Amino acid sequence: MTNRIHPTAIVEKGVELGEGTSVWDSVHIRGPAHIGRDCIVGEKTYIAYDVKIGDRVKINAFVYICTAVTIEQGVMIAAGTIFTNDMFPRATTPDLTALRSSDPDEETLATLVREGATIGAGCVIGCDLEIGRFAMVGMGSVVTKTVPHFHLVVGNPARSIAYVCRCGHPFHRFSGPPPTLAETPCPSCGAGYRVEGGEVIELTPPLPAAGSA
Repeated sequence: MTNRIHPTAIVEKGVELGEGTSVWDSVHIRGPAHIGRDCIVGEKTYIAYDVKIGDRVKINAFVYICTAVTIEQGVMIAAGTIFTNDMFPRATTPDLTALRSSDPDEETLATLVREGATIGAGCVIGCDLEIGRFAMVGMGSVVTKTVPHFHLVVGNPARSIAYVCRCGHPFHRFSGPPPTLAETPCPSCGAGYRVEGGEVIELTPPLPAAGSA
């Protein structure tokens, strides 16, 4: 299996691409960066240097991923998502006499997107935070703080409104603080969960991949 790189894409020296990864038109990937196996990078997406992306990640069109972002395996990032890495950005030094360097410094803050998470179209993702395992960020949301595992968040600023299954469907919605739940099945796939203090705990092991032993 080989990579597919569109002739208009710019993949700089030092970029590592895993086997089976596709890079579509007008993408720019800065080096060094690492992108895993069987990923899709949609058209006109920008990936900065030192970004780390795991296997089987889908990145749609017009996504901006800046330095200090790490994306684990199996993540979905929908079109128009923007990541950030500085809470107090300025173009120049305080006396306005020189541009600030674009290199990482003490103001550069990391973002981690954990495995299986989904980020909807048109989201803005803050920095110094984590998006949890199999969490889901609704379209157009502005994420300003860490999203717990298996939570669905929406809005500006984003807030939790449901617990979400591995399959992507919510299994319990709420309007106030995240509630504690006894054993609760997902209505879509039947996977079991319970919730203690807002922490979602899986009761049903993930199903094996098709064809596995």
